Amino acid sequence: MTIDNLKIPAVALGTWAWGDSGETGDGYFGSLLTRGGLEELADKAHAAGFTLWDTAMVYGMGRSETVLGEVLKRYARSGYQLSTKFTPQAAGTSDDPVADMLEQSLARLGTDYIDLYWIHNPADVARWTPHLIPLLKNGKVKHVGVSNHNLSEIELANRILREAGFRVEAIQNHYSLLYRSSEQAGILDYCRNQGIPFFAYMVLEQGVLSGKYSPENSLPEGSNRAKTYNGMLPRLKALTDMLTSIGRKQGAAAPDVAIAWAIAKGTTPIVGITKSDHVDGLVRATSISLTGNEIAELEALADAANVNTRGWWEQEM
Repeated sequence: MTIDNLKIPAVALGTWAWGDSGETGDGYFGSLLTRGGLEELADKAHAAGFTLWDTAMVYGMGRSETVLGEVLKRYARSGYQLSTKFTPQAAGTSDDPVADMLEQSLARLGTDYIDLYWIHNPADVARWTPHLIPLLKNGKVKHVGVSNHNLSEIELANRILREAGFRVEAIQNHYSLLYRSSEQAGILDYCRNQGIPFFAYMVLEQGVLSGKYSPENSLPEGSNRAKTYNGMLPRLKALTDMLTSIGRKQGAAAPDVAIAWAIAKGTTPIVGITKSDHVDGLVRATSISLTGNEIAELEALADAANVNTRGWWEQEM
């Protein structure tokens, strides 16, 4: 398998929030989603050329994959790419938990192959990485990547795969204006040097960098993200004001600029979408050009906010 055959979009579509139950306050995001609304946004995304969908078994423990699979039935399989994950922490006890979790994902997604399959968290790189090799050989997985791995773990996974004639073809880590650990740890440089695409998740920090939220208008109470972020909102005002200001000059909004920043840094943002108008923002983001001064000013304001948004599931890079 070569990276030449993996189509890397400007932006990938995230469906973590699709794993919510649909009841306010019940789920990580507190999202209210309907089948019709998701079909509408999928149609709009595909019309705009955004066709790589990222999910995982642990997003709602299968709910995100199930909902996504139902929505994507309306398209030819060749018309979109699927990205999902094996999570070691949720592995079963069979002889091959990776193959088993993949089969469950294939069934929920209604497909017989995954375009990009990830080891979600490192746990034990030497133990889990070799399980990807037979899946590449039998074609059920077309390309493989690693997520939430530090540089030494990425290098080990790459060595294991190369011995079988494959390689790590993508990296996916938390990366945003507020959390640049993958850059500081040299992972972005490694990706550039190795020609490996870097997918950045939580670019908008679960909506906190959208400019929508403030101390007066906090995140949905009862959601996990409210517990994480609401206390940070006062310290983020200068940054979100600057995102808004830069966006206004280009006919765009604050979240579009945060996404454009991630693109300017050489990454492919994975942006969670739950409404059709989110697609309009992705279109705007891909057309924004930020100056070096704007990038530096945004990063300085982010540093000055002095917040730590590392997820509970993430290790230090």
